[in-house]
Amino acid sequence: MLETSAIFSISKSMTSHNSINDFKDVANFEPNVDQLANRFKTQQTKGTIDVWWIYDDGGLTLLIPFILKNDALWRGSKLRVFSVTKDMNEINNQQNSLVQLLNKFRIPYSAVRVLSNSDQMPAEETKNRFIKLMSKSMSTLTDEQTVDSLQEEVIRFKDKTNRYLRLREQIAENSRNATLVVMTLPIPRKHMVSAILYMAWIETLTDNMPPFLLIRGNQSNVLT
Repeated sequence: MLETSAIFSISKSMTSHNSINDFKDVANFEPNVDQLANRFKTQQTKGTIDVWWIYDDGGLTLLIPFILKNDALWRGSKLRVFSVTKDMNEINNQQNSLVQLLNKFRIPYSAVRVLSNSDQMPAEETKNRFIKLMSKSMSTLTDEQTVDSLQEEVIRFKDKTNRYLRLREQIAENSRNATLVVMTLPIPRKHMVSAILYMAWIETLTDNMPPFLLIRGNQSNVLT
């Protein structure tokens, strides 16, 4: 399990701004919009568009990569589809269902894989990355009540955090060399998860990855 106590036992010197400048400030990070836009205007090298379909959002996460692949700039890329399940006994059934869905809507693909994310815990390196990221965010808080609330929240959602940390490792293992990674955006549940913890999950999933596109449909079927 994620050792949440490690987040809270960091000394003041460890959480000073001077000691954590090497970590990205999620709240203040501003992407280069022009650079991102140009990414979709130039001919792409032949590679893969990897779709991580984590939730059924009505099919938008599958539809957008399919449209991209049909564009001349991305036509040389192959489409690979990944999904995850907590139940190892359902891997084959879920993989067959996903293949049938892709075939039904005539979406060409080069590979379909369903992975288990229930057995193996995230590595220490991955956990430490997340702990340092949270420490960075917590060091900017001045209200002790807010800090206490965030500490309780991290403990309450430690299982979900571990699943996201393990998912990051699976994405890195399978899609490190992808031309583009497309993933279903986890739902930000208002009044249930703070912005700091939610953005730490997103940063953990996408940091130091290939170009990453997060998509979230509204559960309305867009595949016809």
